[in-house]
Amino acid sequence: MKICIVIDDYLPHSIKVGAKMVHELACELVKRGHHVSVITPSPNLNTSYQVEKLDGVNVHRFKSGKIKNISKVRRAVNETLLSYLAWIALKEEVSKEQHDIVVYYSPTIFWGHLVTKLKKLWGAPSYLVLRDIFPQWAVDRGLIKKGSLIEKYFRYFERKNYEAADTIGLMSQKNLEWFKENVRTDAKLEVLPNWAALTPVSSDGAYRKKLGLENRVVYFYGGNIGQAQDMMNIVRLAKRMQKYPEAYFLLVGAGDEVDLVKRAIAEEKIKNLTLLPPVSQDVFKKMLSEFDIGLFTLHKDHTTHNFPGKLLGYMVQSMPILGSINSGNDLKDTVEGAGAGFVTVNGEDDLFFDNARKLLDREKREDMGKKAFDLLKNSFSVESAANKILGKAVKKRE
Repeated sequence: MKICIVIDDYLPHSIKVGAKMVHELACELVKRGHHVSVITPSPNLNTSYQVEKLDGVNVHRFKSGKIKNISKVRRAVNETLLSYLAWIALKEEVSKEQHDIVVYYSPTIFWGHLVTKLKKLWGAPSYLVLRDIFPQWAVDRGLIKKGSLIEKYFRYFERKNYEAADTIGLMSQKNLEWFKENVRTDAKLEVLPNWAALTPVSSDGAYRKKLGLENRVVYFYGGNIGQAQDMMNIVRLAKRMQKYPEAYFLLVGAGDEVDLVKRAIAEEKIKNLTLLPPVSQDVFKKMLSEFDIGLFTLHKDHTTHNFPGKLLGYMVQSMPILGSINSGNDLKDTVEGAGAGFVTVNGEDDLFFDNARKLLDREKREDMGKKAFDLLKNSFSVESAANKILGKAVKKRE
């Protein structure tokens, strides 16, 4: 079977969890004997497009403007152009080879026009892997005014993105229920959890040594340092945990709250918290293997229910999970039901602190870490994700 995957960020240069997840899916499909092509933008190309091979995956890169870590206006303009630039650059290339299914990943919301053209060209079904319900979360946060021109602009492309899908895979049951109540679509809806390959890595402790953390219990956060996460939630926790000299917080990533976190560390004189810039996927995996607790946070004002992809990396390395969520998010039931960690509602600072304190106990961490890996193996494997997506292409062919 020939499978086309469309995503706005891809390995080897990406630091995003989505890029890692999609590459693991592509590699799983290749392992099963399928031909896999990935279409992805690249702002650093000197030509309109190039084709390369990565772990058996055919990667078709087209030249685009930057869409990561730039101003919101520039990002909106450059993302709007993605479908147009991809089609112009790759139309001749993709016309040469029929594909059986188009799998596309959101964010971004701007793939609808490209996917519609590919479906028409190949007569193929499409599967939207929906990980970020934008612009809804930005409206919830007050970053976009409800009813404004900019909201209507984004809603148009969001609608086109959904219209291009034959099937939409949402992260959790709560997300599925919210989507059914709030979005009109003819696509089939199903739960497609995040996934990861069950391949832990080992490390020699180099990063602990480099950062002077050999005798510390390290609470590790890796990923977006942004408004959707509410990073001050972790800053407040780190400040309270200073009474325990063995506790240390390490944040690695980039985003629009980096300066806010840096200012808070300096102004509050927080000595047990370090913020580092993004690192490569290989370095990130080694860091995960060295540290003790996987941290995550979601803003309390979200009405949708996100499952951060970073949790999968924590689970792969048998790290217990410590998190904070928006009210109603079923992540709490998932993680705590498996005994894989502690999850509180954002704003329950005392309970968040109490849970962090409990994880200073080594036996507790080891027990929860083993259960986190079991949870990954039983519910979030890349094999199960591949099975679901491939099933849609098989049904279409039949």
